[in-house]
Amino acid sequence: MQKIRGLSLVGVVLALALGSVGSGVAQAQSASQSIPDYPNRQITAIVPFAAGSASDVVSRILFARMAKSMGQTIVVENRPGAGGNNGTADVAKATPDGYTLVGSGSGPMAANVTLYKQLGYDPQKDFEVVSPFAKFTIVVAASNKLPVNTLQELIAYGKKNPGLNYGSVGIGSSQHLAGEFFSQLTGVQMTHVPYKNIGQYVPDMIAGDVPLGFQWYPNVAAALNANGGKALAVAGTDRLDILPDTPTVKEAGLPDYLVSGWFALSAPKGTPEAIVNKLNDEVKNALADPDVRARFQQQGAETYYLPPDQSKKFIADEIAKYRDIITKAGIPQID
Repeated sequence: MQKIRGLSLVGVVLALALGSVGSGVAQAQSASQSIPDYPNRQITAIVPFAAGSASDVVSRILFARMAKSMGQTIVVENRPGAGGNNGTADVAKATPDGYTLVGSGSGPMAANVTLYKQLGYDPQKDFEVVSPFAKFTIVVAASNKLPVNTLQELIAYGKKNPGLNYGSVGIGSSQHLAGEFFSQLTGVQMTHVPYKNIGQYVPDMIAGDVPLGFQWYPNVAAALNANGGKALAVAGTDRLDILPDTPTVKEAGLPDYLVSGWFALSAPKGTPEAIVNKLNDEVKNALADPDVRARFQQQGAETYYLPPDQSKKFIADEIAKYRDIITKAGIPQID
């Protein structure tokens, strides 16, 4: 048997083999150790909108289900202001350890990039987007005093009566931009009437002073249920379970008018990939829960999930879409 410095060739081969195995074990252990013990304490989830709003309600439904699955408390904090920018910016500056998250929406994560001169953060550079989790399909709603009963009748009436008032909860809100998009697609000239909150708008809608709205269902549910308003169409691909007799915009003859408000879970940039993936799995599992889906539907919302890589593209596409709508509408930037 050939020897190399006192070792047989067999011994050398065996030593190399054992070394390779040991290296593989060490690498596996290292990889295992790189996955954090997460979560091992309380998580704070910021909702950058007012307590009791539709966005707040669906966020709390999601976070309660995730907390149950993860075995840790998720404390929800409402930090409204500046169209959702304030609370969103707070999370952009938070420690990227998975213990401070934000359930932000289409305004602060997409439209406001174009609307605001100083946003205070970059949705694409300052966040790890975990997944969208809810979509609120826009309902084209009208006062019963408006003499139209279908979307096509609304378009015809609007062209004969330019300047038709429609209301929203503020400049740059999803309801405002939904109205601008409707105008761009149909050629109907309308006048935007911004309100500070939905409670101020609904009475004016019922009275017929501001007879039109492009609203999330929860915002106009009271008016519709009290027979003070009517839903002409829903701007999604499917009818809403809560409004089964209201046609989609495609059924109503305007197939390209697909708009919604949405919400997505995000963590600060630099949050470990393992934590982002863990959170993404938790969102996916929560949204698959029939109880969660049913409670979302009661709010006029759809569950909506994407894996992290597709979530990132979703945000980029939404920023581009809203930039186009805002630019074409000539909406001035907000200081």
